[in-house]
Amino acid sequence: MAFADDLASRRNLDPDWVRQQLAQAQRIPTVARLMAPAPSGTPKNWAAYRARFIEPVRLRAGQRFWENNRNALARAEAEFGVPASLIVGVIGVETLYGQHTGNFRVIDTLTTLAFDFPASHPRAEARAAFFKSELEQFLSLTQRTGMDPQALLGSYAGAMGWPQFMPSSWAKYAIDFDGDGKVDLFNSTADVIGSVANYFKVFGWQTGQPTHYPVNFDAETLDKDALLAPDILPTFSVASFTAKGAMLEGAARQHPGQLALVELENGTAPPSYVAGTQNFYVVTRYNWSSYYALAVIELGETIQALLEPR
Repeated sequence: MAFADDLASRRNLDPDWVRQQLAQAQRIPTVARLMAPAPSGTPKNWAAYRARFIEPVRLRAGQRFWENNRNALARAEAEFGVPASLIVGVIGVETLYGQHTGNFRVIDTLTTLAFDFPASHPRAEARAAFFKSELEQFLSLTQRTGMDPQALLGSYAGAMGWPQFMPSSWAKYAIDFDGDGKVDLFNSTADVIGSVANYFKVFGWQTGQPTHYPVNFDAETLDKDALLAPDILPTFSVASFTAKGAMLEGAARQHPGQLALVELENGTAPPSYVAGTQNFYVVTRYNWSSYYALAVIELGETIQALLEPR
């Protein structure tokens, strides 16, 4: 209740309304359990991860989505410079084109994680603070838009709609792309498409730049530790990248920006590698995982290749 009163005063909301909303929130133990980090030593496997998303059901659904939303996708690509394939890939990975948007009440998940985040988590204090901020954004958003905070459903982390935006992302990046005067990420595919494109544009998407290039290694000059040290943050010019034993071909050798060596583990098999550009890094701002980013990119490109030509 102290949080409710503080939030109401800072956000200029009716304190009775805020108290009433929070009083109806229910603690969900399942949500807290789902936030536990994966056991240490769990091997990552890019091939297995990719196969979860680039599979027949998602590919067919993606084709239907693209066919049904060609105009909005083309307009988003023209206005924001973000490829339609990337937008389609994100929505497919996030919610299978609206089929899995979450069954938890957002007010319950955010309140549970704000006030009862699992203490065993190594970053429990910071994560609890994050969810308090998201709860504040959620109540502000619903009050401002007239959405019922008790009715909205989302993921176990409080992400909402087809693109799985957290409340702060909805407030910052969601746009009215169908021109009906409101933003609806649950029912308007145009708003979903425009909002995903706007998200990437705000985070620095460079129109026309590839997300990544193939890379091989020169065993004699390879300094893989140095190449992997910055993680996926593009740090190396083409010259410094190749000087450390990374071999590029074709257009990659003329890339004007910085590159990063992206390593994707394959369980007990050898890792996969790509040379990531600034745009690859931008994709990871949606979900801070190189596995996620490459799955999104490859899903969208695979669907595009399956489309009937027009």
